[in-house]
Amino acid sequence: MPKVTPEYTENKKKMIVDAAYNVCLRKPAEMVTISDVIAETGLSQGAIYRYYNGLDDIFADMVSRMRTEYDIITPMEELIKNDYSFEEITFKIFDILAEAMKAHLLDVQKINFDLGVIAINEPVRAAKIMSGIKTPGNMDYLKKSVPGIISAAAKNGYDMKVTPEELALYISSSYTGIEKFCILNACYRNEGPQTDADPKVLFRTLAKSIILLLGGTIND
Repeated sequence: MPKVTPEYTENKKKMIVDAAYNVCLRKPAEMVTISDVIAETGLSQGAIYRYYNGLDDIFADMVSRMRTEYDIITPMEELIKNDYSFEEITFKIFDILAEAMKAHLLDVQKINFDLGVIAINEPVRAAKIMSGIKTPGNMDYLKKSVPGIISAAAKNGYDMKVTPEELALYISSSYTGIEKFCILNACYRNEGPQTDADPKVLFRTLAKSIILLLGGTIND
């Protein structure tokens, strides 16, 4: 029997993850079945289970890959190296978030939103998927980096109206709201009056509110 190389295994796993990703683009992730993935790959059920224990393991690898492709960490780290004012760096941080979200509304963001539905309806299953993810998420990084920026603003004399913990929660919940609003408009919009859902506009408004909460100034 020919020796199976690590490269061969990785290529097969990539093929399976690609198939799951493509299926998730066409239908809500919570409705995707292992049969859908099998049909998409053209492999047998036995071949799929040779590399993965089930659909949730495939989803975990899919999310890991999505996090690599949807990367705000690299531009964020470059941004923080520069000597910007608090107002400038706040606007630039949320411009990065807006650009990344707008670029991936119909793919990565859509799938993330669908996976969020699984987290609500099937928390045990969602926890299993999350436990298999190998890469850090953008929001994980943002949550860790923002408090440091907030503390720096306080040291520079800004009159903070909220605590760092309160502001971190505000940012997280606002981000989630903007994400859901934009995805629903882009992917699940019904006929009728349309509402503008431009991530750039929404994130700029969020940046302004954060600056004001920290006692900064806005020059429109």
